[in-house]
Amino acid sequence: MFERLKRKWKVESNLQFILILCTFAVTGSLTAWVSKEVTAWVGFDASTHWLWPILLRASILVFGYQVIILAVSVVFGQFPFFWAYERKILRWMAGRRVGKGRDASEKAG
Repeated sequence: MFERLKRKWKVESNLQFILILCTFAVTGSLTAWVSKEVTAWVGFDASTHWLWPILLRASILVFGYQVIILAVSVVFGQFPFFWAYERKILRWMAGRRVGKGRDASEKAG
């Protein structure tokens, strides 16, 4: 399983692979913690309608994760890998096809 991921991600060394996995793990935990703290800072409590804290936390988990993963990747020395990963995610969020070479909007023109 790990060898398949290493090939898919074009990672050659085991050390880089471990650093990438650590980056994902730390980012997930840090994003969850940040979303909890921001929700508390905003002042949501038991009297707040359940939808508002969920919407805020979901927004932080989805959008904040994209920023936090880049910051954590710098710490682990994996920024080039995660910058390429993020560009794909951002294109997907923008509704563009992610493929090899140019994206769909460039091909149409």
